[in-house]
Amino acid sequence: MAKTKDSNTEGNILASAENIFQSKGMDGARMQEIADKAGINKAMLHYYYRSKQLLFEAVFNKAFSLLAPQLNVILNDDSTIEDKIKNFTSSYISFIMKHPYLPSFILQELNRNPKFAKKLQENQNFPNLEKFKNQVNLEIEKGILKPIKGEQLFINVLALSIFPFVASPLIKIFLKSSEKEYKQLMKDRKTDVSDFIIKSIKA
Repeated sequence: MAKTKDSNTEGNILASAENIFQSKGMDGARMQEIADKAGINKAMLHYYYRSKQLLFEAVFNKAFSLLAPQLNVILNDDSTIEDKIKNFTSSYISFIMKHPYLPSFILQELNRNPKFAKKLQENQNFPNLEKFKNQVNLEIEKGILKPIKGEQLFINVLALSIFPFVASPLIKIFLKSSEKEYKQLMKDRKTDVSDFIIKSIKA
């Protein structure tokens, strides 16, 4: 008889893998360690996921499927650009603090696999920027914002939110900060980033 995959076992594998990936990164994680944490043998783990790469992608897709809808709602609701920036940075940074491996994985895959960006975009909840860009133009016309392209504004928001996680080891060295101090800095950035950007664009 053919084996069937159990959703509870698969969920346990993904939760265990996320924990290991988060603490040791993609390169440091070992399939045996993930299997041990999930309470299964390595053969069973390979039955569900044939390689560490496929398992990492499954963990990423699960996390991204939670993040993307949040960001899409923020970008396309009826709030002001100022509120969008505040809500986006707060939601994104809060989420990445719980899943710190995500930005590095995305950059790694974008460099390694050119088709990865297209796969991301195929997610039905992938953030749509059209309303955001149109709203930026409208608020510029009303004299609320200084002239700036919506694309550039979004890049600024994204870059200031992502970079501290991608470069966390370097930032800790530069600032001579402990892990606890670094985490507090990231918590502070949930409002510091939005305040900085809003002050720079308000007319």
